[in-house]
Amino acid sequence: MNSLSHALSGLMTRMVGPGALTGLTRLSGGANMESWAFDWAGGAYVLRRAPSADYMAGRPYGHADEAALVIAAHGAGVKAPEVVGVLTDSDGMGTGYVMRRVIAEVNPAKILADPPPSLLTDLGRELARIHAIPAETIPAAIPLMDTAAALAELKERFLDYGGDRPVIALAIKWCEDHLPTPADPVLVHGDYRMGNIMVDVAKESGRLAVVLDWELAHRGDAHEDLAFGCMTVWRFGRIDQPAFGVGSLEQYFAAYEAAGGVKVDRDRFHFWLVYRTLWWALGCLQMGQAWRSGADPTVERVVIGRRTAEQELDLLLLLEAEAPADERDRALPSPPPDALPSTGEPTNREMVQAVRDWLAEEIKPGAEGHGKFQVAVVMNALGIVMRDLNAGVRAEDRALADALLSGATTLAQPGLLAKLRRAVLDKCAVDSPKYTALARARESWGAQE
Repeated sequence: MNSLSHALSGLMTRMVGPGALTGLTRLSGGANMESWAFDWAGGAYVLRRAPSADYMAGRPYGHADEAALVIAAHGAGVKAPEVVGVLTDSDGMGTGYVMRRVIAEVNPAKILADPPPSLLTDLGRELARIHAIPAETIPAAIPLMDTAAALAELKERFLDYGGDRPVIALAIKWCEDHLPTPADPVLVHGDYRMGNIMVDVAKESGRLAVVLDWELAHRGDAHEDLAFGCMTVWRFGRIDQPAFGVGSLEQYFAAYEAAGGVKVDRDRFHFWLVYRTLWWALGCLQMGQAWRSGADPTVERVVIGRRTAEQELDLLLLLEAEAPADERDRALPSPPPDALPSTGEPTNREMVQAVRDWLAEEIKPGAEGHGKFQVAVVMNALGIVMRDLNAGVRAEDRALADALLSGATTLAQPGLLAKLRRAVLDKCAVDSPKYTALARARESWGAQE
């Protein structure tokens, strides 16, 4: 951290003027980039950076263009961060930029515990403003998304990752069969959801304060942004509130349209809900690949790699209406039996549990900041291993995935939907047992735990 402090002091002197660096703290979260909060000359700032070129490999544009986009959004009246400067090679800190820090709440659990009354209206209005950013102000490097080409790329990635997850194959085939006609392109934020917005909840009439994380922005269909924040995973447990975990889709769409957004097409919205859930399922698998390749050796990547099970559960809930009514009513197969209690020498599961318990009792209480976050991630990883060792559940079935991907097999096949339901329930119970949609799916499908 000392080398970062020294380099950052030189950067801020160049950007802002003389001062002293204080309070440098690594912020928790952020699946790809580092964020550091600090104070300089009486002002609060955040450094967003990639510490090496490996983190930016394969991205369509770099931090300089991302910063230029954020500046354009801020200039158009969007609640985007205020960029004060962009890193150069001579700064010696990788690539990135510095923003003025907004002091507001970002934790979805805290926001959703008591969301401000205006929040859903704010979310709809802000998204309409993003989609109205003048095209001539958007950096040329920001790409135009071709939906058919993007779907083909997802399919290629799926096959590269083994092509053996039946529910993902089912979703790819469904998207191919329901590809919408191209829409008039707008700037799409690409990651517009709880966790990437900050809310001023301290005031009596709290409001949306800022929209963060513009690294996935592109030009494309407005409905992609509309759907993304409504995915089950981004409702953070409040699945009865389909718009961001805050309210109803009707309220959200009305707020968006009233602020100048396009008229919402429900079928197009549903396509993008399926597509982005599929996208994140493959994104989770990609996290595991990033760990295997050494591009990102953090435990967080491995754990996110196992969250694919959540998205497979959500995909089946989104697509099960394609099955005939008698298949939707079919009873599920019985769950696999629990492993017998062990005797004799400690099993692998018990040894993992001993390590996890030690972390919980001896290490986590004394950890702080990003270190505490990392301990929690490690404990989560060990919990997955414990449950997996006990259940021995696997999700791979290449033959079935091939049949679904080709269309040779569909949800009309007797017993297939019930089999897939049982499989996603059992896998999610291992990988994400607290995922709120898991309990809802069990209830809906009449499943035994």
